[in-house]
Amino acid sequence: MTYLQKAKSMQEMMASQGTMEAFEKYYGEGCIITEMPTGERRIGKDAQRSAIQQWFADVEKYHGGGVEAVTSDEATGVTMVESWFDVTFKKAGRLTMREVAIQRWEGDHIVDEKFYYNLPS
Repeated sequence: MTYLQKAKSMQEMMASQGTMEAFEKYYGEGCIITEMPTGERRIGKDAQRSAIQQWFADVEKYHGGGVEAVTSDEATGVTMVESWFDVTFKKAGRLTMREVAIQRWEGDHIVDEKFYYNLPS
């Protein structure tokens, strides 16, 4: 399976089976996740799992979302996913967010991911 196929498979799994299921399958134990607008960095699958669970706990309602584009550089094992989602947060209200995730893979797992997204004003 190519890295592009893996990235697309992960997005399809997130949409059909859920984010956590895809996370457990596709992320490596020592993954490093960086939120580029803030510089926040999480090291390890446990730290990222907690962050995802907290994000979902902060969401009051999910209105929709989707993937705009997925691409890859097969030689370097890097994939990029452009996506959007429309959510109402319990404390911040309704937001439509756009983000680009740049993922570096080793074998079947993401080992490094950077999220670039718009911050609410």
